[in-house]
Amino acid sequence: MYAIVDIETTGGHASANGITEIAICIHNGKKVIERYSTLVNPRREIPVYISALTGITNEMVQNAPPFEDVAHDVYHLLNNKIFVAHNVNFDHSFIRYHLAAAGYELNCSKLCTVRLGRKIIPGLPSYSLGKLCRHLGIDNESRHRAAGDAEATSQLFSLLLQKDTGNHIPLALKQNSKEQVLPPNLPRKDVDALPQSPGIYYFHDEKGKVIYVGKAKNLKKRVSSHFTGNNPGPQRQEFLRNICHITFQLCGTELIAFVLEAVEIKRLWPRYNRSLKRFEQAYSLYAFEDQRGYLRLAVDKHRKMTGSIYSCNTLFEARSVILQLIDTFELCPKLCFIQTNTEPCIGVNGEKCACEGVESPEAYNKKVNAAIDELNNALPTFAIRDAGRTDEEHSCLLIEKGKFYGMGFISHYFDVDNLQQLKNHLTPYPGNDYIKGMVANYATKFPERKVVFG
Repeated sequence: MYAIVDIETTGGHASANGITEIAICIHNGKKVIERYSTLVNPRREIPVYISALTGITNEMVQNAPPFEDVAHDVYHLLNNKIFVAHNVNFDHSFIRYHLAAAGYELNCSKLCTVRLGRKIIPGLPSYSLGKLCRHLGIDNESRHRAAGDAEATSQLFSLLLQKDTGNHIPLALKQNSKEQVLPPNLPRKDVDALPQSPGIYYFHDEKGKVIYVGKAKNLKKRVSSHFTGNNPGPQRQEFLRNICHITFQLCGTELIAFVLEAVEIKRLWPRYNRSLKRFEQAYSLYAFEDQRGYLRLAVDKHRKMTGSIYSCNTLFEARSVILQLIDTFELCPKLCFIQTNTEPCIGVNGEKCACEGVESPEAYNKKVNAAIDELNNALPTFAIRDAGRTDEEHSCLLIEKGKFYGMGFISHYFDVDNLQQLKNHLTPYPGNDYIKGMVANYATKFPERKVVFG
């Protein structure tokens, strides 16, 4: 027995919206044998644009029963049936969420007439309910009303049952089938093509634009996890509506996947990614020459397209670096913007500093340049050589003078002993402290994979 369902709601996701109308047609595999339909008081305002679409107004539902009053009937109509709907995950998520709030736990198999339509009647320009019904000659005089759409979906389902020469419906109902948890517009072949290997994956919308980038140690397992569970929140519901295609890149290791994900999110700025978008180096150490000819060191917020000596995430770290340079190379605290008051500047040896004119710009600048050289020399240059995408190659990431240079794949037989030759085989990528920190932590955890350049 099938329960063919349609609902109207106040919005697009269950956790923050209510049901305004529900209709259920009980189908025995040949025809509809029972019908149920009712308006529902959502106990919240129906937005004007929703009323314009459905024709359901606040006045119409004012005296209608709230969902908890019809939950018993709805549950017993759906229990032990196969839940069928056009874009089934939307209707199922709403009804399951509101049944749970009323004390009923709904567990049933699902069938999506969008996905079944694509398989049983392939090649149509659109699989929206309205256009699909027009193509098949199914009348629906109550479009965007629950009873009219449920009746139209019932007629559509009857045709799909008749035309299902490939047994797509029985296959979708098999216990181990994941067909009905997939987004309605995502071809199953995209998921089937995913390997069980480390990499990054891209979700594309109907126009091909990347809307989400993710990383994975196991691509197939991670991507499939996006479509399991019953999260009624807005992000998952938008995923289900907008994911139309999946592509991927193999990375060889989880570390490469972590780094490439960070790079691609910054490059593509996908709509549904939240983390890593705003990650920036917060502070940098700069050097500039003032009007008197003195080289000055200064800590400031990181600015793109400006040459910094050193960058980091915290002001504390940046000040610690510059204080160490002042102490080691006897630099002037005022010329480094550490001492900002009007008191005379006293250097580390208790003597007057360059800011008092006791040291020429040429002499002082030699100390500053020596400090900069020491800082650059102290920054590490090393590579991480690790597993590749195949047995014939290795992956490789390079940190040069404390900054992420890039990464790529090298031959299994390539000797990583010449820095310039290695750089010729790698692709440069923009870096930040997040990436640098990941690579450094990995090198600490797996020192045997680290190649240090002197």
